[in-house]
Formats: sequence, structure tokens, C-alpha cells
Amino acid sequence: MLTLPPSVRVYLSCEPTDMRKSFDGLEAATRSVLKRDPLSGHMFVFMNRRANLIKILFWDRSGHCILAKKLERGRFKIPCEVGEDVTHIEVESAELGLMLEGIDLRNAKRRKRWEPQKTGLKP
Repeated sequence: MLTLPPSVRVYLSCEPTDMRKSFDGLEAATRSVLKRDPLSGHMFVFMNRRANLIKILFWDRSGHCILAKKLERGRFKIPCEVGEDVTHIEVESAELGLMLEGIDLRNAKRRKRWEPQKTGLKP
């Protein structure tokens, strides 16, 4: 299971990615497809067309890191239904961990969570 601080966001690309890409190619995909800064410290997740390979790009203060996982059987599932024009979604680190374990979250029921009221004050 992944344990990440709440400040780290996880962005999952909904479009298939060429998995021959390495550091520079995934960094460019982060900028062009996800419209995010790859140096932000967040995690950027890419899948191949067959959805049996995932690569995760992140910055760890001194350089980029890539985590990769290939399934011998089965496919990774995006945790929710997405529209055709959606290029990426944001998922929680727990969802990413379950997704990497091969658990299909599309039919999972999410319980309501408490969220603080927004007061309009800037932090």
C-alpha cells in the first residue's frame, strides 16, 4: 500500500500512453496531456493501450523517478467512468494503491466524508 502525505496529488492520464517513453517523454506528456508541472512533487500515472502496464512519474527533490508495474494477467481499471473529452482525473493515493493491486474500484461505494466549510479566508 502506498503511504503518501495529503499534500501529494495523484493525476491519472485517461489516454493511452506509449510506454517506450522514459523520463523526458513522460515529463513532456505531463506538461502536454495533463497540463501539470512535473516538478511539483505530485504523482503522474500513465497506462498503455492494453492497460496491463503502468508507469508513475514523480519528482523527489533531486530528480525524476519512475515506478513501473506490468500485470502478467488482467488489466488495470480506471476507478471511475470518464467522458470522451476527459484527458485525466485526480485520484486519491489509496485508490492508486488498490488499482496497482488489481482491484476494480468502479463499483465501489464511497461514503460521505466530512469536509471543512470554506470561509472565504485565504490561508
